[in-house]
Amino acid sequence: MWGKTLLVVAAFGLAACEQSARLEPLREGPSLPQGMTALPNGVDQMLVGHRLMDAGEYELALAAYLRAAGENGMTAETLSSLGSANLRLGRLGQSERQLRQAIELDPDFVPAWNNLGVVLMERGEYGEARRVFQQAYALDSGQTDSIRENLRLAIARMENSVYTQNHINNSFDLERRGGGRYVLLRTP
Repeated sequence: MWGKTLLVVAAFGLAACEQSARLEPLREGPSLPQGMTALPNGVDQMLVGHRLMDAGEYELALAAYLRAAGENGMTAETLSSLGSANLRLGRLGQSERQLRQAIELDPDFVPAWNNLGVVLMERGEYGEARRVFQQAYALDSGQTDSIRENLRLAIARMENSVYTQNHINNSFDLERRGGGRYVLLRTP
């Protein structure tokens, strides 16, 4: 008896919630794609994306970066962030294209240069990775130790490329350092 009563009360409660939800004013503008939810105005989607990257939620970070692009346009920082998320998802081709676009938009944007170097390292293109890290290091005026370490790794990989893949540890990790910068770290 109580079970049926609770079920009826719950059904009426849900119907009331649905009715009140329909009475709220609709947000103007285009509807969101399926699976994406609107966040309150004023929420910095780039910051949301960075925090999701830190939490290992790369698909959600990618969605946040896309929302940021919709709000602010496709900036070098946005493209670099999209490229970093795609790199973490193993989408090296997409990542490389987005990072190269970021560099085209802002040739002095150090994080895009560094992240492109990471992609190239993952692809085994050590010579180009070395040149890209050299560019990042020069633009950064040598201020970031992690870029210097990335450059050192690229040089070492290039010099040791005569070894077979069994002798080379291809395990790298991308770490967010703030301000949309990600660095390549070698994992043991």
